[in-house]
Amino acid sequence: MTVLQELAKLSDTLINPYMERWKKKGGKIIGYHGIYVPEEVIHAAGMLPYRLRATGSTSSELGDVYASSTTCTYCRHCLDQAMRGEYKFLDGFVSFHGCDHLSRSFDAWRYGKVPTPYSPFYLRFLDIPFKINARSVKWMQVQVERFKRSLEEHFGLTITDDALRQSIKTYNEQRKLLRSLYEMRKKEKPPVTGAEVLALVIASTSMPVEEFNEQFKKVLAEVNGRDGFKDYRARLLLVGGTLEDPEYIRTIEELGGLVVIDALCVGIRHFWDLVDEDSEPTAALAKRYLDRSISCPRMVDYERRLKFVSDLAREFNTDGIIVQRMKMCDNWGCDSAMIKQQARKEGMPCLILEREYLMSGVGQMRTRVQAFLETIRR
Repeated sequence: MTVLQELAKLSDTLINPYMERWKKKGGKIIGYHGIYVPEEVIHAAGMLPYRLRATGSTSSELGDVYASSTTCTYCRHCLDQAMRGEYKFLDGFVSFHGCDHLSRSFDAWRYGKVPTPYSPFYLRFLDIPFKINARSVKWMQVQVERFKRSLEEHFGLTITDDALRQSIKTYNEQRKLLRSLYEMRKKEKPPVTGAEVLALVIASTSMPVEEFNEQFKKVLAEVNGRDGFKDYRARLLLVGGTLEDPEYIRTIEELGGLVVIDALCVGIRHFWDLVDEDSEPTAALAKRYLDRSISCPRMVDYERRLKFVSDLAREFNTDGIIVQRMKMCDNWGCDSAMIKQQARKEGMPCLILEREYLMSGVGQMRTRVQAFLETIRR
């Protein structure tokens, strides 16, 4: 088995051998939602940041008890896993107001509806601004500092500025490594598929960053030795929110559409921007996490977001855009419509696919993707 295959397998399960070894050594794991929770603060506290997902879930029955039918299935399945005790490896959980769905899911944890393995279990909700300006970045810095202090007080430890700087440096290395893989996808014959890349990004969120960096350097060496993929019908940009199942992209690529770039939550939104290593740590983290190149649709900067997507499509020489939108997601309901309108103006084929968290309606999805690819002429 190659190193790429080994890391890609980590996306198949909630907990992996790297995490098991971490726990056996007495390490703590802090779960988090979304792209606005600063991983460096958790890492500087000597803990493992773990991006929450519901891999392996087959039902949202228990999660539905504390969620309405209009709550997106990502939140419902994550909540269901929590109710079933599938996150018993966590020592804490951090969330933020990404949307009302995420906030109400956190309430189930906050009000003791979710069984936790430890008491008191660490819980933190970050108040992230919706606009980007000097005042909001300053408020974000306050949130980072409060987050830091809450970890120190709950676990009885000290997070030094030197520890934060080292964490920033380590995570910047990870981001540079991931971006170097994305740069390879600009080639006419990309050496990796979109499904492989998504699995690797998921791995980066569920194992110690130092180990990932060392292993990923081996992945880059492996990929450099490949001939590259040439038998595809179209180069695609895949846009959307939470997508944690490589099988979704694999389905698209089996039909001949090669995903050469993404604008996903578990994708470039996760790692695209670096943290300034020369500035005061909390200020640098606040700036990077709030004022990023491509934001979540929760943020009121849609014009910059649309431009970034358009620039990506041109930079990676794509033939079309597919927007995957989680059903009941209001934020992406708005953004997907704007992306399609922008693509139409620029003459770029665009397809919007509505989906559930679990892979369902695959037959219909295959039919729509196949029809979309037939409209594209390379």
